Amino acid sequence: MIKITLIKYLVLGIIQGFTEPLPISSSGHLKIFKSMFNSDILNDLNFEIIVNFGSLIAIIILYRKEITTIIKDFFLYIKTKNKIYKINFNYVLKIIVATIPVCIIGLLLKDFIEEYFTGKIIGLMFIITALLLYKIKDKNGNKIKKDITYLDAFKIGLFQIIALSPGVSRSASTLVGGLQQDLNKDAAINFSFMLYIPVSIASFILGISDVIKSPNISNLFIPYFISMIIAGIVTYFSAKLFINIVKKGKLIYFYTYCFILGLLIFLAF
Repeated sequence: MIKITLIKYLVLGIIQGFTEPLPISSSGHLKIFKSMFNSDILNDLNFEIIVNFGSLIAIIILYRKEITTIIKDFFLYIKTKNKIYKINFNYVLKIIVATIPVCIIGLLLKDFIEEYFTGKIIGLMFIITALLLYKIKDKNGNKIKKDITYLDAFKIGLFQIIALSPGVSRSASTLVGGLQQDLNKDAAINFSFMLYIPVSIASFILGISDVIKSPNISNLFIPYFISMIIAGIVTYFSAKLFINIVKKGKLIYFYTYCFILGLLIFLAF
């Protein structure tokens, strides 16, 4: 029984790691697979908090050079007011602007989403993800990092709210939002991943106390830890795959998959 449980956590860690960076909704996949496993132990948000932390570490490692430069320039601009640091100073502020809407709505609707977004609704959300991706399949704007405005950032942040629904991909919604604001693919991809970091950190901080207080935490520590490590490793390579596919303009893989999966889930429940 213990081996079977570990295998379940291992599989779910792989699923989280592979789907988190891809525009195919990791939360939607986890909810569907958890219902297939039919395990009460897995039926909570603690597992998602832990494996998402593994994905977060992977993204930070992947973007470590850019993150380091952005943070350094942010504080150097505050200290020196030198214009060479201003782009990254403003970039941090734009990330904050884009993050505020999803944090507010997420806190307000967390319990509602957890309770009601199951079955057919998740299938419908996958179909919505497919339609969003199809809409921007040929878009590639002209704006680069320095051209992103605060209004652009806010609008992209509004797109991120849609991704609170399991089945709607966060990376898909922010990529769509970025391309809709005329960002080029590089800028849209990078901004999407930068937005993932503060939201994930906030989710981890808000949820870690529940994980620690969980009555099963002593029994689940090893399965959770294994899932987190696996999710991180798989996320790292999946993110690279995502960046490569988007730059090549092959979004057809993602919107076709989401549409078919969403339709199957909608009909099955």
